[in-house]
Amino acid sequence: MSNIYLGYHFTVEPKELGSEILVAELGELPFESFEENEFGVTAYIQKQLWNENVLEEVQILNSPEFVISYKIEEIEQVNWNEEWEKNFEAIDVDGNCHVRAPFHPKTEAEFDIVIEPKMSFGTGHHETTHMMIQHLLETDVTGMKTLDMGCGTAILAILAEMKGAQPIDAIDIDNWCYLNSIENAERNDCKHIMVYEGDAALLKDKKYDLIIANINRNILLNDMQSYVDCLNPKGTILFSGFYEEDIPFIDASCTEKGLTYVKKLKRNNWVSLKYVN
Repeated sequence: MSNIYLGYHFTVEPKELGSEILVAELGELPFESFEENEFGVTAYIQKQLWNENVLEEVQILNSPEFVISYKIEEIEQVNWNEEWEKNFEAIDVDGNCHVRAPFHPKTEAEFDIVIEPKMSFGTGHHETTHMMIQHLLETDVTGMKTLDMGCGTAILAILAEMKGAQPIDAIDIDNWCYLNSIENAERNDCKHIMVYEGDAALLKDKKYDLIIANINRNILLNDMQSYVDCLNPKGTILFSGFYEEDIPFIDASCTEKGLTYVKKLKRNNWVSLKYVN
């Protein structure tokens, strides 16, 4: 895909939490791709979708808790696939799940997932996706009606189907992720995944046995009641997208709504939690 893009190079302090919130807010705008770096994050937007007020609604830029600056660069005719081929390495999760791009060789892993990387989240490289894959690998999801919320590339929905879950709804608010998820589900010959573009409002009147929600703390807390409302009795929720210091907030919300804590995974300072209804 070749287009003229504008790259917003954000310097963020403190970096980790600030970049996470910034990307969550930019993801609701026409920004369609993000790259973390040493100082913060770079966000890309097609020039034709840009206007001078594009950052007006980004609340974190006015927050006293963060110091954020940026510079804008025009990037002509970027071929994202070429960029990813230079930088994207296949990953192996516990020897059982291999996540690779189409240009990587197939392995003997039980679950071989092919993801066209493009610029969506969820290639498996991020700690949160890695931990969610670990949770799914050790969970019997056979026949479970499943929700992959904030699906990114749909990697978790794809693994869930490979392990026998069905039917599966994959939802993301970002159009780029929505389209990429459809492509990846087809690429992995998935028959039971339906991809939707939207947010927790789509969950009304839905019911699931398994909910996978790899988003960020603020969105999880905001939408927690929606998740609990659509979780079947004895259902399971897997959460990630936040740091260890966020656990008390997530746990308090889950406990208040009747969920029972089961397990924590930790990778660097990122965590993933498992709860049951």
